[in-house]
Amino acid sequence: MSRTRPRTRVAAAALGLTFLLTACSSGTDSSDSTTSDSGTTPVTLRVASTDPGYLIPGRNTVAYDFDMAVWAPLTWIDDESNLTYVAAESVESTDATTWTITLKDGWTFQDGTPVTAQDYVDTWNVVAYGPNAFENSGQLAHVVGYTDLNPADGSTPTVTQMSGLAVVDDLTFTVTLDGPDGQFPLQLSQGQTAMYPMPASAADDLEAYNKHPIGNGQYQIVGDYAEGETITVEKYADYQGTPGTVDQIEFIPYVDNATAYTDVQAGNIDVAGVGSDKLVQAQTDFGDRLYAFEAAGIAYLGLPLYDDRYQDIRIRQAISMAIDRDTINEQIYGGLYTPATAFTPAIEIGTPVGLCGELCEYHPEEAKALLAEAGGFSGTMTVYYPGGIGADAFYTAIANQLRQNLGVDAVAQASTDWAEFYQTRLDKAAPGPYFSRWGALYPSQQNHLRAFFIDGGGCENCVAWYDGEVASLLATADAQVDADAAATAYKAVQERILEEFPAVPLFDEAYSYVVSERVADLPTSAVGNPTYTQVVMADGA
Repeated sequence: MSRTRPRTRVAAAALGLTFLLTACSSGTDSSDSTTSDSGTTPVTLRVASTDPGYLIPGRNTVAYDFDMAVWAPLTWIDDESNLTYVAAESVESTDATTWTITLKDGWTFQDGTPVTAQDYVDTWNVVAYGPNAFENSGQLAHVVGYTDLNPADGSTPTVTQMSGLAVVDDLTFTVTLDGPDGQFPLQLSQGQTAMYPMPASAADDLEAYNKHPIGNGQYQIVGDYAEGETITVEKYADYQGTPGTVDQIEFIPYVDNATAYTDVQAGNIDVAGVGSDKLVQAQTDFGDRLYAFEAAGIAYLGLPLYDDRYQDIRIRQAISMAIDRDTINEQIYGGLYTPATAFTPAIEIGTPVGLCGELCEYHPEEAKALLAEAGGFSGTMTVYYPGGIGADAFYTAIANQLRQNLGVDAVAQASTDWAEFYQTRLDKAAPGPYFSRWGALYPSQQNHLRAFFIDGGGCENCVAWYDGEVASLLATADAQVDADAAATAYKAVQERILEEFPAVPLFDEAYSYVVSERVADLPTSAVGNPTYTQVVMADGA
């Protein structure tokens, strides 16, 4: 059977004003480089990946695994949801608005230069500077001065530095936010790659730096990145934290999951992600070599609220209660997902599990009666989703259930590709209920609620509904520094959303992977992605 990471929560201490966190490493040095401990052929882990295009952390959109090997974050959230330190010695505040970050001494980039507070400040300014158009710039949007680097009218900024960043000394800098945020230390963890530092030399030629990036992490790139070719990283001998468990990692680009899947079966590579269309089959093909990690991801059925036919809340509620999540989960996801019961996944701190009640349960008779009470539905209910992502069976099942249980003319329609779907959603032109999901970069309700329900929060028109009261309640929740108070405040945000029910929560996701017989254990972190630098290889691998 598959291995599923148990539900865990971040300890309450992680949200206190002054953080006394367990160190992630003892500062041990690894002498390993390109050979194994025995001096024989290097132990290499082979991982299926997508060709990244951009490796620079501030620009990365798919190179997370590479970035998390080559860079070390300031903090780390482990698979027990404990917040620990990595490159930071401490992250402290007395008001949750101005934070002091102290770095560990003795750390270097892979070119041998020391990692300093100035490097972090300079990097964050480069990432945030609007004309650079860094894809992950928004991760810094709440630092004071970010708007100065990104004028609302699109004009060229008159400054190049955020006023909310200040260097205190070589190992200390301060960050002033645009309001109190008790979740800030979580934002400094592994998923928010915009926070990773670059050496001073990077800014001289960012294009060249993207071909041969230099980080502060466990592994360093071998050679230069070339589009479509395997990227190899090897242990960085002078890394001051916990060393990696393998000598090398190869990130091998694939254009489709199916080929990677069969290559793991054949032993040609060691790890590959599993698409939803193969989750049932993978349990037979791989047995306990299928890993399903509870993840900080949630799938919704977005609703086109710009279409008058969906304005009545009873229509939206009826759609939700007409979907048999348990059956879909078993038949399509092999029971590896969890039917959603709130607007954030259960793995995230303080998620009010069960908030939806019967609205997120299967009640077909009540759903049909509610639809009739609302005056019925005219025309075709087109369930729209991106083509080519292996989701055909899922959205066809939803359309079938809506047709059978509500008596409406419901059909599933795939876009030509992701680009077409994305643009259609941005244009508020989806013909009916549509694909909507978000995988959080840190396991906090804040990340999902901002992304979905704040205009410009990250997942544009995933839920095309933005409410001033939600924005106000979310700001109040963000300001909480006590874990219990934060949980109560975020619940209030979700209760307000529930009053309008603008989208249909479907599933708390699991991120699934298959491994070859060379892998003895595939560890994960609190957001559900594998920690490749700590993979345990089988004897003789």
